[in-house]
Amino acid sequence: MAKKVFVFDDNIDILDLCRIILEDAGYEIRTSSTSNEIIDQVAAYMPDIIFMDNWLPDVGGIDATRALKSNEQLRHIPVIYFSANNDVASLAAQAGADDHLPKPFDIQALEDIIHKYI
Repeated sequence: MAKKVFVFDDNIDILDLCRIILEDAGYEIRTSSTSNEIIDQVAAYMPDIIFMDNWLPDVGGIDATRALKSNEQLRHIPVIYFSANNDVASLAAQAGADDHLPKPFDIQALEDIIHKYI
């Protein structure tokens, strides 16, 4: 069974790029341009790993990640914070994410971080 990846990003081009790369690598992928109803979105899919952008409308990436990490059923899912922000490592730490991936990223870096966690 294919491993499942959920990508949250407000940039449709990033979502499309991630979908192409990850589907080609054999992953099942779901994307969302908003982190509204984050618990419901993630619980309905139960991914093996989540990529969370910092700049999301309404509920930002930090609050969305904190919500996931405070949920008993979802906290075990690795959350990789990814952002073009210069301080992505600090933002990831504030959010309680498991790791971070700076944008722009290359395909190998994306695949490496997935293999690290699943």
